[in-house]
Amino acid sequence: MQENKSPTLQTERLILRDFREEDWQAAHEWGADPKVVKYMPFGPNTEDETKTFINRVLNNQKAQPRISFNFALINKPDNRLIGSCRIKIKSVDSKEGEIGYALNRRYWNQGYMTEAARSVISFGFIQLGLHRIIATCDPANTGSYRVMEKLGMQREGYLREH
Repeated sequence: MQENKSPTLQTERLILRDFREEDWQAAHEWGADPKVVKYMPFGPNTEDETKTFINRVLNNQKAQPRISFNFALINKPDNRLIGSCRIKIKSVDSKEGEIGYALNRRYWNQGYMTEAARSVISFGFIQLGLHRIIATCDPANTGSYRVMEKLGMQREGYLREH
């Protein structure tokens, strides 16, 4: 399991780093967007809800051992925070993790989330030593499902009334 470290990952177009307190406004931009959160278990967020999210993420960064890594996605060309991609260790014993993600709508359909998630999955397998990484999405969320397909994930089930 990962010690309490602040990993930074890089892809061709993105820097993936730990969230900071001042990131709440950029996170609020997508967290308050009804189209972005349509299939999420939260939102649209109020400013206070987004600040609570950021505080929870900051607290998770301090956990020992650390089991949740929520990366802020920074677009290199404009140094703008455009989304998040999280990996959480669900089971230490079975070495299973789960990813989730959200992206500012201005950056949809440009491959950013596939790029970020691919890097986070690699981090999960290599740095965290996970054996299996899962993701779930609403069947109607075709964008999220396309990301999973591009990552090589396989559909294993349909969670009725989930």
